Amino acid sequence: QVQLVESGGGTVQAGGSLRLSCAASGSIGSIILMGWYRQAPGKQRELVATVANGDSTNYADSVKGRFTISRDNAKNMYLQMNSLKPEDTAVYYCNAVTFVLGRSSPYWGQGTQVTVSS
Repeated sequence: QVQLVESGGGTVQAGGSLRLSCAASGSIGSIILMGWYRQAPGKQRELVATVANGDSTNYADSVKGRFTISRDNAKNMYLQMNSLKPEDTAVYYCNAVTFVLGRSSPYWGQGTQVTVSS
């Protein structure tokens, strides 16, 4: 089991920046991939960015060049969001995928609201 807690959301004007944090606890040694997803009102949850063990990263086209995902150890993950746009407004969720005995399992945080005003 892995527990995830996000922080750092808030309201910012367009063009501004925010930094989201995700703290993992529990069976963190089994985590193989972490990432950020977001869900805007009336829309499906979508991938924002992921970072795998070994630090390879992947970004949605809509955030490339503006957002940066990072991990400083097995416990903490961050999302630096620059040049924010109103369309970035959503609830942002931290995600972790574990791999144990040949089986992968996803875990989710409770979400943190990001609101970008125009």
